[in-house]
Amino acid sequence: MKLSFREYREKVEGCWLGKNIGGTLGAPFECKRGVFDIDFYTQDSGGEPLPNDDLDLQLLWLNAVEKYGRSVNASILGEYWLQYVTPNWAEYGAGKSNLRMGLLPPLSGYSGNTNRNSCGAFIRSEIWACLAPGHPEIAVQYAYEDAIVDHSHEGVYGEIFFAALESAAFVESDRDKLLSIGLSYIPEDCAVAEVIRLVVQSCRKQVDWKTLRKKILQEFPSAFGMSQGYENRKPEDDVPFGEIGYDAPANIGFTILGWLYGEGDWGKSLSLSVNCGEDADCSAATLGSMLGIIHGVRAVPRKWLEPIGRKIKTISLNLGDFGVSIPKTVDELTDRLTRLTPGFLGLDICDIMADKAYSIDVRSGHNLLNKNVPVNGYYSRNFTDLLEDQPFQLKFENHLMEVILRYGDEPFLKIGEPFTFRLYIFNNIMMPQWLRLKWHAPEELRIAPSRDFNLHLEHNHGCIGKTSAEFSLTADQISQRKYEIVLDIGSEGRHSRLLIPITLLASYKWENRDA
Repeated sequence: MKLSFREYREKVEGCWLGKNIGGTLGAPFECKRGVFDIDFYTQDSGGEPLPNDDLDLQLLWLNAVEKYGRSVNASILGEYWLQYVTPNWAEYGAGKSNLRMGLLPPLSGYSGNTNRNSCGAFIRSEIWACLAPGHPEIAVQYAYEDAIVDHSHEGVYGEIFFAALESAAFVESDRDKLLSIGLSYIPEDCAVAEVIRLVVQSCRKQVDWKTLRKKILQEFPSAFGMSQGYENRKPEDDVPFGEIGYDAPANIGFTILGWLYGEGDWGKSLSLSVNCGEDADCSAATLGSMLGIIHGVRAVPRKWLEPIGRKIKTISLNLGDFGVSIPKTVDELTDRLTRLTPGFLGLDICDIMADKAYSIDVRSGHNLLNKNVPVNGYYSRNFTDLLEDQPFQLKFENHLMEVILRYGDEPFLKIGEPFTFRLYIFNNIMMPQWLRLKWHAPEELRIAPSRDFNLHLEHNHGCIGKTSAEFSLTADQISQRKYEIVLDIGSEGRHSRLLIPITLLASYKWENRDA
C-alpha cells in the first residue's frame, strides 16, 4: 500500500492547523476545574493563534531531526532541552535538573519527578507520527526517546499511545481500529489504557458526557484543574483532589471523550474536550491534530481557521542563543518536515523516484498493530518489552553491539550496600566477539566480580547472539556527593568502543518514590 506525497502533505498540514486550533480554543480553560459550555473561541486573538508549548517543543525536535536524522535519541533531545527550553517548572524542570546532575534518560524523567505521570509528553507526539506515517512501529520508538527525558510510566505511555494512533491515522480512519492500534503499543494494565477503555465502553452504553467526565476524575483523580490558586477554590462535589502531577490519564480520557462523543464534527469534538476542563489546551490540541491527520487539511473548517490564521506563535523557547531556526507558519513547518521524511524513513520505505514527488510504502490492517519483531533466528522482541523495565533501563549502541544497562533501583549509593546492575549485550555483526570490559571508577568503590573482565559474545546467525553479566558497586565510605563512573566496552581486534556513563548519587532518597 502506498501513500502519495499529495495526500501525505495534506494530512501533515491538517495536523498542525488542528494543533493550533485546539490549543487556541482550550488555552483560556487550562488549569480550570468545572463543566464549561463553549462552542467556539472565547477570545479575539487578532487573527493569530495563541502560543502553546505543546507545539514549541516539537519545533525544537524538527531542528534536531534536521541535524541528526533518524539517529536522534533521548540524549540528543535532552541537550536541546537544556539549551533551548526556558520553563523550569514541573516535569520540565525536574527533567532538566536531573540531566544537569548527570542522570541520563530514562532516569532523568523519573528520579524526584513528582510530575512524571503528567501531560507534558503526550502533547508532543505528532512530529514522530508525521515523520513515520503509516509506520507506528517506528513512530513509537522516537516517542519513547522523547518522553523519557522528563516523564516515566503513564506520562511515557501517553505519548507512545498517541504517536502510534496518529501514525496509523495517515492510512486508517476507522476509530475503533485506531484505538486498538494505539493500545497495542502500551501495557494493557496501565492507567492510560484503562481510561481509554472506560471512555469507549461508556460511549457504547450512551452514558452522558458530563457523567463520564466525573467518572473519569473519580477513577483517575487529577490535580491539574486545581493547580493554580487552589487556596481560593472549592473542590467540585464528588470529585477528589488527585495526587499532584498524576494528570495524563484523566486528560487523555478527555481527548478521547471529545473524539467519540463529537461524532466526527470538528467544533463539537474540540468543544467537548475543552468543556471537561483540566489541561484543556493540551487535550483539545491533541484532538485537533488527530482530526487534521485523519481528515486532511481540506476538511479543516474555515470557521475555525480564519480567526487564527496560519502563523506559529512561540512562548517557551530560548531563541537568544541561536542554533535553531523556528518555522513562522504552518506552511513552513509542513514544508520542512515533509522534506525530512525520505531521509528519516529510508529508501526502502520512501520511493523518491515516484512521479514528480515521492511516495511512501505504508503498513495497513493488522500490520499496524504492535507485534514481535525477530532479532535473529532464535530471538524476537516486542516494543512493550522495552517498557517493562522503564525507567531503570538505559540503552547504548554502536556498529558492533547493542548494550542495555538495567539499574536495580534509583541511582542512590549507601555505605556498605551493594548497588547491582545487570548488563545485556546483543551482537550486531555476523561474527563472534571477545568483549573486554573495564570500569573507570574511584578506588573507594569495590566492584564485583572485577574491574576488568572478558565476555564472549556469539554471533547472531544460527544462535541467540547475546550475553549478560551482573555486577555490583559497594562503597565502604562515601566521600563525594556524586560518583561519575564509566564502563568501557570494546571488542578485541576492533577499534570501536562504547563508553557508558553512570552517575550514582550519595545516599539521600526522595520520600515519594511511587510511580
